[in-house]
Amino acid sequence: MAPDIPVVIYPPAPDGGRRVRVGDRFVGLAYTVLDVVEFLRRAGPEDLASVEEPDVVAARWVEWRGAGPREWPR
Repeated sequence: MAPDIPVVIYPPAPDGGRRVRVGDRFVGLAYTVLDVVEFLRRAGPEDLASVEEPDVVAARWVEWRGAGPREWPR
């Protein structure tokens, strides 16, 4: 599965949250990969409706900025 829209996870903020952008809109502030999964499911595109945590962690269609999918400082 590779969506047609870009997904960007921004660097962690001081509180550990990371902004999540799908296409041209920000969809939330994630504190875990499961938050990212939920934001993607709610984002609307049908190809993201069944995304799971392993999909997000391994996806080449997700751009992780500043830190990878396993880095969620608190």
